[in-house]
Amino acid sequence: MVSEKITYEQPLNEKIRTFLRLEFLFLQTQHNLEGRSEWDSRAALSGLIEILNVCGRTDLKTELLRELDRHGIMLARLEQVPEVDQARLKDVLSEVDALIDRLHATSGQFGQSLRNNEFISSIRQRSTIPGGLCDFDLPAYHYWLQRPAKERLADLQEWLAPLDQMRLGIDVILRLTRESASPTQEVAPAGFFQRSLDHQDAPCRLVRVAVPARLPYYAEISGGKHRFTVRFLAPVTGRRTVQAAEDVEFDLTCCLT
Repeated sequence: MVSEKITYEQPLNEKIRTFLRLEFLFLQTQHNLEGRSEWDSRAALSGLIEILNVCGRTDLKTELLRELDRHGIMLARLEQVPEVDQARLKDVLSEVDALIDRLHATSGQFGQSLRNNEFISSIRQRSTIPGGLCDFDLPAYHYWLQRPAKERLADLQEWLAPLDQMRLGIDVILRLTRESASPTQEVAPAGFFQRSLDHQDAPCRLVRVAVPARLPYYAEISGGKHRFTVRFLAPVTGRRTVQAAEDVEFDLTCCLT
């Protein structure tokens, strides 16, 4: 089923940027796990390696704990608000608390056991070379790819398992962030929209723009902590893109938490 609207997202800080990249990589890897061919397994393992590369750049476990603690504190304040659905709030708080406990119980950094895996390390080192994963470069990898699909999928699931708590933590944080504000209807005159950001206590962390799928434009978002802009562009194959000449209506969500 084709969606009636296409949503474009732009992170306004590095933390949310990292979480969005990892969310994308987990979704891509999970999709490739559903296939049983050699090429599906190649793609799934490449996704796993990209996840390791991203989460190796920062102390992601500490970042997740800080974010979950912050969301937990903000949600707990809502317990005093009569209009809030207290049953749902209790469920979300329990989910956040359980994730925090599981993350604290996780020893070491995410993916450390995989970085120590000689087989994965050999593939990871060669993956930066264009065409570096050819059969003649990595005969052990070639052998693994010829194993029955059931064995390959079992290995991939085993390798991904240590990253489950990270994936769940990112899912919850991004879900709470996306649900932290309601969309407003806006108009971009001649395909251009700009807004200043003045939320000192709760800065905008993620901009979401939803555009009717029937429109022949895509949204290009750019911004920082003080302002952001949205341009609606018409893709033209083989030529420079053109900004919309007409006013474009869209839904805007500035996620503050």
